[in-house]
Amino acid sequence: MTQHQAAGAFPAQSLPDFEAMSDEDFRQTVRRFVEAKYPDIPRFSQHRLRWDEVKPWYGVLSAEGWICPTWPRAFGGMGLGPGKHLILIEEFERFGCARVHDIGPVMLGPLLMKFGTQAQKDFYLPRILSGEDIWAQGYSEPDAGSDLASLRTRAVRDGDAWVIDGQKTWTTLGMDANRIFILARTDPSVKKQAGISFLLVPMDAPGVTVRPIRNLEGHAEFCEVFFDAVRVPLDSLVGGENEGWAIAKALLGHERVFIGAPRLSGNALARLRYLAEARDAFDDPALQDRYTRLKLDVEDLSDLFETYVDKLRGGETIGPDVAILKIFQSELYQRISDEMMELAGATAGMREPENGDPRKHAAGTWLAARPTTIFGGSTEVMRNMMARYVLDLPTR
Repeated sequence: MTQHQAAGAFPAQSLPDFEAMSDEDFRQTVRRFVEAKYPDIPRFSQHRLRWDEVKPWYGVLSAEGWICPTWPRAFGGMGLGPGKHLILIEEFERFGCARVHDIGPVMLGPLLMKFGTQAQKDFYLPRILSGEDIWAQGYSEPDAGSDLASLRTRAVRDGDAWVIDGQKTWTTLGMDANRIFILARTDPSVKKQAGISFLLVPMDAPGVTVRPIRNLEGHAEFCEVFFDAVRVPLDSLVGGENEGWAIAKALLGHERVFIGAPRLSGNALARLRYLAEARDAFDDPALQDRYTRLKLDVEDLSDLFETYVDKLRGGETIGPDVAILKIFQSELYQRISDEMMELAGATAGMREPENGDPRKHAAGTWLAARPTTIFGGSTEVMRNMMARYVLDLPTR
């Protein structure tokens, strides 16, 4: 695919300059968009929808040029800054829009813009925009979670190919993806961070096996991915050989910024108010006081999130201090879910939502909030990072 052909596939180039709009005008634009364009698929879902369920919404966003809000307009994105991006998130959540499969738009796309070859950008970016490629992230392994540099999956050069053997786990929606990017050890003779490479792998390659993992709610949101002598071309490498750790850290910075987005906490807070009003409990002064404290925390989280998104857009390196964003978001989300459980009373343990309304499902929110202090780096590890690399505290 040539540069000219790739550029012709970018629908967002004909979009208006959203950044030139006032915040209120942009909010109304987003509100009209979702109310007019959202397809007939579930709203306010507590769990991630599968690809066959969410594909119509991805298709709408792709066709309208809205699938990659923060990508530069030159690459087919909306070109949104942090403030406008937050407004878009808020309005999508207000309407209950399903979350699309966004590993490609949020994580891989920006990484390829920075580290990929021109051929990789020309080929993969338009396919992310169109939904032709749905990506999964292959980082965690059974013995390499928060200590990612201990990974054991290996890739060995064999003629014109890399041969990959190993296992990845907790791969979000990997069963729906047709491609996965992975970290693999390409030089076991050097220190563990130095001998890692970043590779792009088709999920239908011979030797790839996917096994779903069910979560606490019974949904198969995660999976294990096994690689048994999987061969991929040499140009599947992103960046240099054995230089994957620098790419991994950049991607983890992106991931921890977006894991720390106020979307989950803001959504949970809206559910809390909805449940309180449905039970005629919102006029309780004590509940209003607790709600207001949580709302102020969500506002603080939003401001902190904007700070880090602005750094990403400015090309700044995201340092270990980003851990505070992830810690703040995950613990706030859990505190809001605890308040919902308290308010739900006798219905708190119900497996299904009250009257079929997912916005009243306290148990669903509570269960969804539990793993957020674990994935993307556990809170304990994040606090250790802050102590060591930000506060310069002694290790003993």
